[in-house]
Amino acid sequence: MKQFYVLLISILLVVLLVLWIGPSNILKALETANWWFILLAAFIHLAAVGVRSIRWGFIINQTTEFRKNFIVKTIGLFAGNFSPMRSAGEVLNAVAGKNINKITLSEGLSAGLTERFFDLAIVGFLLIISALFIPKVRVIAIIGGLLSLGVMVIIYLVNWREGSGIWLYDKIHPLVRRLPIKEEILDNLYLKLSQGLKGMIEYTQSFSSFKNLSFVLILSLMSWILECIRLYTVFYAFNVEMSFVVIIIIFLLANVVGVLTALPGGIGSIEISLTGLFVLFGVPSALAGSIALVDRLVSFWLVTALGIIFSAYYARDILDEIKKYTIGLSSQS
Repeated sequence: MKQFYVLLISILLVVLLVLWIGPSNILKALETANWWFILLAAFIHLAAVGVRSIRWGFIINQTTEFRKNFIVKTIGLFAGNFSPMRSAGEVLNAVAGKNINKITLSEGLSAGLTERFFDLAIVGFLLIISALFIPKVRVIAIIGGLLSLGVMVIIYLVNWREGSGIWLYDKIHPLVRRLPIKEEILDNLYLKLSQGLKGMIEYTQSFSSFKNLSFVLILSLMSWILECIRLYTVFYAFNVEMSFVVIIIIFLLANVVGVLTALPGGIGSIEISLTGLFVLFGVPSALAGSIALVDRLVSFWLVTALGIIFSAYYARDILDEIKKYTIGLSSQS
């Protein structure tokens, strides 16, 4: 029920944005749009997902299984779209990878955290750099950059440093014990977490050569650049001129805001932050809101539609895996 209320808040924010701009103003803006460029933006976004699929396949050593990798990444992105701070993305990615790529859960979690590490590193460093040159967004860019780098450090400790993950869990375990969960389940959770983290770290360390990590960094940069090109193409579809550098900064800031609000996939918060930032850089409000809504249509909702299709096809295997794991928590170790 709580998740339903949170999703309701997200939808309400989108509705309020539409009402603030004015439905008639949005329709007028859409009438001027070149839908061929919007279609091109959709294909560019699919290309970005394709690059992320290649990255996933490279990390799990299945570079020739592009179709499987694309399905797994799409399911993971879909799960992240409907979870606070996109937290379910890596978990569902790993579960889907276990059933589709036939890898272990530890390998899947390691790969997912490795991807998130490089994504956050790119976002963090670019925002810090942008804060030095663009005064309009200096404060929010510094805050977003530092938060991104902070989470990146936590992922490094969990995914690369043996014992750090257990140490972090030891710190929050007293809080977990206050939850209405049986003692035996908590003990079994601790055991599974210990074993899982050890397997994750072993796989991450075996993969982490300079050559491998450099290639992952390049693929991560390519995926982010493609997403920014997608947004630039949507701008072009509405015949609005905007510096590509500014678009990169706006895109990164909006994604940080989406994560910080903890709304599912940033629904509502990203649309509003994109619109506000566009207006800040001189775009009329009706055009700004229309560009934000269309960009989310060709990115968020396109991946969501594909994710629903793929998840429905593989639902039984994925749900059986989740059920098997959660039931295992309630048995004696």
